[in-house]
Amino acid sequence: MKRMTVLGATGSIGCSTADVMRRHPDKFSAHALVGHRNVEKMAELAAQLKPQWVVMTDESVCASLRERLPAGVKLAGGMDAAVELAAASETDMVMAAMVGSAGLPATLAAVQAGKCVGLANKECLVTAGHIFMRAAAASGAEVVPVDSEHAAVHQCLQGHDRASVTSVVLTASGGPFRQRDPASLRAVTPAEAVAHPNWDMGAKISIDSATMVNKALELIEARWLFDLKPEQLDAVIHPESIIHAMVGYRDGSVLAQLAMPDMRMPIAYAMQAEPRLETGIAPLDLARQGQLTFQAVDEARFPVMGLVKTILRGGDSLAIAFNAANEVANAAFRAGKIGFMDIVTTVEQVLARTDDVVVETLDEVWLHDAQARGRADEVISG
Repeated sequence: MKRMTVLGATGSIGCSTADVMRRHPDKFSAHALVGHRNVEKMAELAAQLKPQWVVMTDESVCASLRERLPAGVKLAGGMDAAVELAAASETDMVMAAMVGSAGLPATLAAVQAGKCVGLANKECLVTAGHIFMRAAAASGAEVVPVDSEHAAVHQCLQGHDRASVTSVVLTASGGPFRQRDPASLRAVTPAEAVAHPNWDMGAKISIDSATMVNKALELIEARWLFDLKPEQLDAVIHPESIIHAMVGYRDGSVLAQLAMPDMRMPIAYAMQAEPRLETGIAPLDLARQGQLTFQAVDEARFPVMGLVKTILRGGDSLAIAFNAANEVANAAFRAGKIGFMDIVTTVEQVLARTDDVVVETLDEVWLHDAQARGRADEVISG
């Protein structure tokens, strides 16, 4: 029985993790569920999974949750409690699905404690890849990717000589603007940018998909996860989202991982790779699918994909600034303060003012993050 601590339990990844756990009660139990402030969803999950602990990082909601928890479930508040439970001896695996850099301390604590970590929080590697992977190597922690693209790469690498890898290609849906005239993108509204053709995601992530910032972040993450050189990394637009990634080898062969687009597959793979777990996902019927299409990324339409090449060649400070400035610019666009194409322009201007250095501590991560957010605010207001 694998005892799970789920960080970000009330989000979409956390709920999909809970779905897999409920399908396999003989294999997984909940040690701790960590949420932020969604009392309704946490009460529902606690009733289903009966964890030993529930943590709400927003302590102000604990009082309203307390009486709704099943008997015997203990409640704690604050990020310190999440960090402690992520590293606790009673935890066998941590599913790291907190949104944003807020999830870094608890996820890093799990890695430092040598846990198996299912990594769904890309900011951990984008903002602290050097620190994170160094800690994993020192503790022996197993870091298994949960993003569908990285889970696909992980599977395509199994049983093969890593020195034979020539390329890793992540697929991208292209979002709502993959065929739109680049000259018209300045007039895009937040409502248009949020309207993803394939998935219903939160506003921030939907806009990151529309700009392809999300794919740029995934390329940075892949660099650290698989110890890849910038020239080995690429992306291609694949609107059907059936092929999730491809790995090329020096003999000319390319291995691809295919599945219906459902996050339960990479989550289940991270939780138990072999033997494979039943997930409830419909089997892939290629004849019914009919065709799979691909197109190169147009950097005039998606300028961030040119920008990320510089970031991949640089130090941690550039990736931190990229992530932080994008979060500020993304929010400013949603608030109507800047235009759609100004998101990446803002990020580019912040990067131009950022020193390219290696980051060694979390304190340095927070310092570079704060500086980049301040510079982004200056660009937007100036």
